[in-house]
Amino acid sequence: MTKLYVDADACPVKAEAIRVGERYDVPVIMVSNAFFRLPESHVVERVVVPEGPDQADDWIAERATAGDLVVTADVPLASRCVKTGALVISPNGKPFAEAAMGMRLAVRDLNTQLREIGAIKESGPPFSKTDRSRFLNQLDPLMRRAIKISEDQKEA
Repeated sequence: MTKLYVDADACPVKAEAIRVGERYDVPVIMVSNAFFRLPESHVVERVVVPEGPDQADDWIAERATAGDLVVTADVPLASRCVKTGALVISPNGKPFAEAAMGMRLAVRDLNTQLREIGAIKESGPPFSKTDRSRFLNQLDPLMRRAIKISEDQKEA
């Protein structure tokens, strides 16, 4: 059965993910390091992991498999999930593909180093309405793909 995992701590599209989960009647698992308010929904499961680096990422990566969908902006988490066969999308609507993961990890590492030495001051453009719209436009087809993968696995 398909599950929608959301790396929820700083995710700006939690409500949109829940709406899509409700439309497809898919469990939406919100994983975070802290408790926060969520809309009431029969599809939402909240998981609060212990404080610490990568705790939420590890929890998601250990469970996401082929036929699941993951929402995260975290490139290393996306890489781990893509390797298991899960479909992964960022909150700005850009899907993560296995073929591009090496380059995305390299760019992420380069940007981290540039920020550490002060060559880059900001972390990127702010989240926009266009990003939200792109996310919604991409999430539906990815959800259908994830469900198809999950159904094909049951038949095999």
